[in-house]
Amino acid sequence: MPSDRILPAIGMRLLSVVIFALMNSAIKLAERHGASVSEILFFRQFGACLLVSGVILAGPGLPSIATKRLPAHVVRAVVGLSAMAFTFNGIVALPLAEATTIGFTVPVFATILGALVLREPTGWHRWAAVATGFAGVLIVAQPGGDHFPLWGAGCALAGAFGTASVSILLRQIGKTESALTTVFWFSALSLVPLSVIYARAAQSHDLVTWACLASVGIFGGLAQIAMTTSLRLGPVSVVVPMDYSSLLWATLLGWLVFDTLPAKATWFGAPVIVASGLYIVWREHVRRREETDRAIA
Repeated sequence: MPSDRILPAIGMRLLSVVIFALMNSAIKLAERHGASVSEILFFRQFGACLLVSGVILAGPGLPSIATKRLPAHVVRAVVGLSAMAFTFNGIVALPLAEATTIGFTVPVFATILGALVLREPTGWHRWAAVATGFAGVLIVAQPGGDHFPLWGAGCALAGAFGTASVSILLRQIGKTESALTTVFWFSALSLVPLSVIYARAAQSHDLVTWACLASVGIFGGLAQIAMTTSLRLGPVSVVVPMDYSSLLWATLLGWLVFDTLPAKATWFGAPVIVASGLYIVWREHVRRREETDRAIA
């Protein structure tokens, strides 16, 4: 990987993190102004589909989205849309910092699924990181406490599990499909059920709510493109750790926009979850490097 592409890759990943944080704020604002999660989901995917389609038309063109793996894209859309629905419900129910922190369990779930589904070799190092990650979740959630609704934490965890499941699917789809093709089909296929649901859930709103809904779609599409670009420019082991900076933005936006700061338990639990995720990413990097060295030898 040329060194002159590493900094742009990191920059694009950090940009995607900021835009996703803005999208999450728009989600909470839209819901507080009366929009349902179903409406928010529709605008998220509609906006993303428009932006991605524009990028395709301006760049590689329609032939680039041709696929022979439509069933795989359908499965990815079902799993991805379910994960997004759970994640959005978690964002609505929890303070931004707490929802973001629980979302950091994606690498933990990905490790479990990689071992069980893909039969990837998983040593005690990563299993210890998995246990540590869940310990961090318990610290943040504090079962039996009342600092935030546990059903919201459950939605956030379910969303993280679904996102990890998508990452497993993308490892298979990505062998033959480009990232842009995958993003397009996810957005387009998601709109089929979402359009039906939106037709029943649509309601009138004031200008502020419409602006929030439009922002969800615009921010979501821009963040998706920035994230995809970062993976094209740099290796996963370099760009993915940048995602943890989202906690800083979630905390800042939670304070500025919603006048909330993370609970004391979150300050203790978040570093535990972040450390487990970073360790898993690092161990995966070590494993791939060892496999490459053995292949060369």
